[in-house]
Amino acid sequence: MKDKGNRWTTVRKGIPLAGLLFLAACTSPRLPAPPAPQPAAPSPAPAPVTPPPQASTPSVRPLPPPVSRAPYRNWDEFRLHAGRRLVQANPNGTYTGAVPEPLLAIPVLEVELNADGSVRRIVVQRQPSQAKDTVQLAIDAVNRAAPFGDVSHLPRPWKFSEVFLFRDDRRFKPRVLDL
Repeated sequence: MKDKGNRWTTVRKGIPLAGLLFLAACTSPRLPAPPAPQPAAPSPAPAPVTPPPQASTPSVRPLPPPVSRAPYRNWDEFRLHAGRRLVQANPNGTYTGAVPEPLLAIPVLEVELNADGSVRRIVVQRQPSQAKDTVQLAIDAVNRAAPFGDVSHLPRPWKFSEVFLFRDDRRFKPRVLDL
């Protein structure tokens, strides 16, 4: 069979050249066995390594429990307190002022609390389609801000939702503070 420049040219009795090349590519050459490991000579103990100081990023400590005050009258008042506490507990991760257009991401969390205001559970109500890491940033921010204060006098269930408005620099503003 004679064919000018066709890569499917038949070599012998109906076997295409491409098939032979495919089979040749599938076989792997035999490699020599690796040399047997040699016993290592004892080495002197390494010198202790001192980590470099981290002056550029101050450590963020969790906030102390809120100071005892008159109980929140309703969930709206509590949410405003929680939003302020989120900003206070995350000074390097929040912004104030106008919300930019467009936002990078808008995750929404439902925070379920224990009677003392500690976090019982966090449920992601809305995960953004982009910048999915902002969900974890929001969860970490809530955990740093907890406990939020006694909620035992408020009606059950003891939970609230918060919308996190993230800018391109991955700083957020609680939606409750933007109203």
